[in-house]
Amino acid sequence: MTVNALSIDVEDYYQVENFKHLIPERDWVNYESRVEANTCTILQILDTFQVRATFFILGWLAERYPDLVQSIHKQGHEVASHGYLHNLIYNCKPEHFQEDINRSKKILEDLTGDSVVGYRAPSYSITRRSLWAIDILIKAGFKYDSSIFPTIHDRYGIPGAQRFPHKLWGSDGQCLDEFPPTTFKMFGITVPVSGGAYFRFFPYLLTKWAFTWINRWEKKPIIFYLHPWEFDPGQPRIKTDMFRHMRHYFNIEKTETRFKKVLRDFKFDTVKSILQL
Repeated sequence: MTVNALSIDVEDYYQVENFKHLIPERDWVNYESRVEANTCTILQILDTFQVRATFFILGWLAERYPDLVQSIHKQGHEVASHGYLHNLIYNCKPEHFQEDINRSKKILEDLTGDSVVGYRAPSYSITRRSLWAIDILIKAGFKYDSSIFPTIHDRYGIPGAQRFPHKLWGSDGQCLDEFPPTTFKMFGITVPVSGGAYFRFFPYLLTKWAFTWINRWEKKPIIFYLHPWEFDPGQPRIKTDMFRHMRHYFNIEKTETRFKKVLRDFKFDTVKSILQL
């Protein structure tokens, strides 16, 4: 059976891009935090199924919940970086991006005593506008990235990019591994099926069929992702427009049950393990 990569993007419900127009970073401290309890729910499920995962953690949260980061690490999961703040990279200046990832990496490494080799951009925001980020990631000591979504989206994506793990080369001849979020080719169209809102919007049987096809016929691993807030139907509701409301809340009450199904149906491990780093 193909071993796939399981990943969790550790951010709280009020930090997501859907609510950024309503909740700037300076106001994060004013919101009830639920990330610790929700992440512990995920850890308990993973322990039950004896599965390891990669946790891409925001440095801002790691500073405030060091025990959570250490618990993730002690339970055998991989701790990786989601940056310090949840900013879209193509809206950042290169020097600010460099400061952000270096700050996050140091926080996580100090807490775990282990090297942090993986990175995932907030909202997969390494696009053609921000490919300069690859050189900065390599310079910072990252060994792999999981940020380039080979699809069309209003916020992210590089249509036509490679769909499976491959090397990305920097301008100085060094490289890192890229593990793109999973997509499925259907009637010539590249369809995202890697998790998050796609996992909540699509029927589970479609997700299972796509993953099975990729593993069995394309003979490639998938990378699956979710967020702690997607396990929390009781989270405070942010008033926003219908489109953003649907993106964030649709089928959120089904996430935990579906997650347990995917853990039963497929084999998973950390990104670092799959890439043999």
